[in-house]
Amino acid sequence: MGPGDPAQKISISAESPRGSERNDSGAALAGAERVSPGTWRQKCAAYVLALRPWSFSASLTPVALGSALAYRAEGALDPGLLVGSAVTVLAVHGAGNLVNTYYDFSKGIDHKKSDDRTLVDQILEPQDVVRFGVFLYTVGCICAAGLYAVSTLKLEHLALIYFGGLSSSFLYTGGIGFKYVALGDVVILITFGPLAVMFAHAVQVGYLSVSPLLYAIPLALSTEAILHSNNTRDMESDRQAGIVTLAILIGPAFSYILYTVLLFLPYLIFCVLATRYTISMALPLLTIPMAFSLERQFRSQSFNKIPQRTAKLNLLLGLFYVFGITLAPAGALPKL
Repeated sequence: MGPGDPAQKISISAESPRGSERNDSGAALAGAERVSPGTWRQKCAAYVLALRPWSFSASLTPVALGSALAYRAEGALDPGLLVGSAVTVLAVHGAGNLVNTYYDFSKGIDHKKSDDRTLVDQILEPQDVVRFGVFLYTVGCICAAGLYAVSTLKLEHLALIYFGGLSSSFLYTGGIGFKYVALGDVVILITFGPLAVMFAHAVQVGYLSVSPLLYAIPLALSTEAILHSNNTRDMESDRQAGIVTLAILIGPAFSYILYTVLLFLPYLIFCVLATRYTISMALPLLTIPMAFSLERQFRSQSFNKIPQRTAKLNLLLGLFYVFGITLAPAGALPKL
C-alpha cells in the first residue's frame, strides 16, 4: 500500500484528534496544578475571614487582664499558662463565631448587605463552616486538658468555667439561640468579661476568686459595646428576619443612650481607681478621644465599620488597663 493510499490518509487523520485530546488533557492538568496553590490560599483566607478576627480583642484582652491580676496578686506569671489560656479562649471564640455564621445563614438573617457574607456569597459551604467549628471546639478542649495537666486548678473548677464559656458560645445562636430572643447581650456580657477573666486568673493562681469578676466590669462593658453597635446597625434586617435583639426592643434613641453608657462608664471607673488607689489606672483614659469619635459616629447613625472600630477601642483600652494593673505598686489595688 503506497503513501498516497486513501485508507492510510484516513487512518492518520483519525489518530490526530486523539493525540490532540491527550495534549489538551495534559495542559489542563498542568493548569490545574498551577491554579491549586492559589485556590488553597483563597480557601485559607476564607476560613480566616469567617472567624471574624477583628473581634478577637474580646477574647485576648480578658485573658491578658486575668493574667495581669494573677501577676499582681501572686508576684509571678507562667508564660506557658498565659499562652495556653489565650489559645483555649480564642478557639472557643472562633468556634462561636462560626456557629453564629451558620445559624444566621440558616435562618435567613444574613444577606448580600450583611457584614458577614461567608455563606451568602458561597465563599465557604455550610458543611465547611460546621467542620471548622467542630475542629476549633476540639482544639479548645485539648488545650483545656493541657491546662489542667500543668495548672494546680482543680478539675471541677476548670471544667465549670471552660464548659460554661463553651456552652455560652454555642447557645448564643445555636440551640436555644439567646441572640434571637434579646438575651444575647447578657451572654456576651458574662462570657467575654467576668468568665474569661476568671478563667485566665484561676489557671494562673490555682484557685477561684471573686476579685477578677469585679475588675472585669470595665472590660465587659466595652466588649458589650461591640455587640450593641453591631445589633443597632442590623436592627432593620434583624426585624425583617423575625428575631428580637435588645436594640430592637429599646429602639434607636435608647440604643444610642446605652451605647454611650457602655463607652464612657468604664472611664468613670478608671477615674475612681486612679484617684483613690494608683495613678497607673489612668492609662486607659488615653483612649477617650477614640470613644468620643465613636459616639459622634453612632449619633449620626453612620454605622459603617462601627463594630470594628469599637473592637479596636476595646483592644487599646484593654491593653492600657492591663499595663495600669501591671505597673501598680504592690498592695495599691484593692483585694490584690
